[in-house]
Amino acid sequence: MKLCLKLRLTLIVALSKTRKALSSYLASWCWPQNQLVHLCIPFTSFVRFDQMEFHEDRYMQAQRPKYDCLLFDLDDTLYPLSTGVATACRINIEDYMVEKLGIERSIIPELGNLLYKNYGTTMAGLRAIGYDFDYDEYHSFVHGRLPYENIKPDPVLRSLLLNLPYRKIIFTNADKVHAAKALSRLGLEDCFEGILCFETLNPIHKSTVSDDEDDIEFVGLSTAQVPPTTTTSSSEIFDIIAHFAQANPSSKLPKTPIVCKPSEAAIEKALKIANINPQRTLFFEDSVRNIQAGKRVGLHTVLVGTSQRVKGADFALESIHNLREALPELWEADRKSEVGYPGKVAVETSVTA
Repeated sequence: MKLCLKLRLTLIVALSKTRKALSSYLASWCWPQNQLVHLCIPFTSFVRFDQMEFHEDRYMQAQRPKYDCLLFDLDDTLYPLSTGVATACRINIEDYMVEKLGIERSIIPELGNLLYKNYGTTMAGLRAIGYDFDYDEYHSFVHGRLPYENIKPDPVLRSLLLNLPYRKIIFTNADKVHAAKALSRLGLEDCFEGILCFETLNPIHKSTVSDDEDDIEFVGLSTAQVPPTTTTSSSEIFDIIAHFAQANPSSKLPKTPIVCKPSEAAIEKALKIANINPQRTLFFEDSVRNIQAGKRVGLHTVLVGTSQRVKGADFALESIHNLREALPELWEADRKSEVGYPGKVAVETSVTA
């Protein structure tokens, strides 16, 4: 018992001397004495590295710009309605319906309005009610005679776009030829990463409605790959005028095989093709219904052509030239000040038609 107690006392004295020696040694290194307590903190009390990384990540997120992509409609958005291009396009569509599809001119105003209202574009509506025609021929007829000379170079808009440090992409219902012409006239052909156009969402001529995403590609199929079509009208044309003349229509509207705005499915497919995160994207459009559809799929929205905000629009611009005044935060991001794309834009990704 005495031996055991003596051993304990010896051990205590030894530990005491060791502690004093350690303190003296550390003090000789000029460490503040009060920092020595950290040597005795239990391991579980240390700040975890993963927690430190989490806080750092939160800090980085706070510094990260709100947007990383700007998605622009083309017609009547990047150039004004006053060019007369939209009016000329409507006249050409009506002429096509008469000359190529044999529709009576007297019913075209009402028919065209119903098709546009219910299907997004007159073209999509014509396909829905039973008319079949070659898409390239249609676009060539409708857009080939447009007054492109009314679209003037816009150096102000060009400067704004080139100084926006984000991805910039065109998203239009028009075909790629029209999109390229309009951008060239504006002098903006090298301001965008790419174009999401009619051919992007409709790479093949479909005779029936399909949900198959395998035929949706970023690059449109070549002419040789597209099945040949002719300008014909089905023997069974759905009478959409008579349909809406009924007090309580019993039948449902036929679906269209054409994919286009303002269909939410069309917008979602376009975003997927271009690898765009809607939560971090600003969508610029002149169409209220396209703005509202974009909002429903999660895009941040900017209505162009009016200063009056509507439901679904986060911002409203009288003109695209008001971009800097309305959204100054786009220029406050701490990133490179100029983002350009070499040469002409690759039209692989295209007015209401």
